[in-house]
Amino acid sequence: MIEDDAALARSISALLRASGHAVDHVPTGEDALAIVGSEPYALIILDVGLPGMDGFAVLADLRRRGEKVPVLMLTARDALDDRVRGLDLGADDYLRKPFDPEELEARVRALGRRRGGDPTPQIRVGSLTINRSTGAVAVGERLIDLRRRELAVLEALATRAGQVVPREMLIGEVFGFDEPVGGNAIEVHVTRVRGKLAPDGPTIRTVRGVGYMLDAG
Repeated sequence: MIEDDAALARSISALLRASGHAVDHVPTGEDALAIVGSEPYALIILDVGLPGMDGFAVLADLRRRGEKVPVLMLTARDALDDRVRGLDLGADDYLRKPFDPEELEARVRALGRRRGGDPTPQIRVGSLTINRSTGAVAVGERLIDLRRRELAVLEALATRAGQVVPREMLIGEVFGFDEPVGGNAIEVHVTRVRGKLAPDGPTIRTVRGVGYMLDAG
């Protein structure tokens, strides 16, 4: 998230983290351009009215670099020309301030699914079903209660079922860069999720020295 209003940034970060998202926040476009590319971001929330380098300039620079991550632009402006300009530069969606938190969450979910190549709200891996709109998780008819970071772990693995997800990538998707991460924090969350999927759900395999994989079968 690239937002210079500190209070708004804290509010949005808290909202999205409560929904299970890892959120990194920077206040300027220059800061954003320095870190984008260092993590596999699912979405960029970009304020138009940034100090110095504005949101349009940031967006143009990102697209020139070949960054294809979806961009949701936030703006206090209601001019049609501004919206058209942002979309022509490569924005994926626009949200005008002030906005309803539920609408922001819904747009974030939709754009995040687009990044994963599947716009539908459900992920299915064998008997496992994850509803990305509601956060509901089930194995067959059995509902599974997951904490927000456990859900983030499972969704990260499920969207890449059958592929090894490197440990560092998984950490980046579950924790923001300003959140303290214990040495074995990701292992603890994976172990808890593995236990909740057993005995009738797909298996999370540990690939020693590399990361984790959710069986696609």
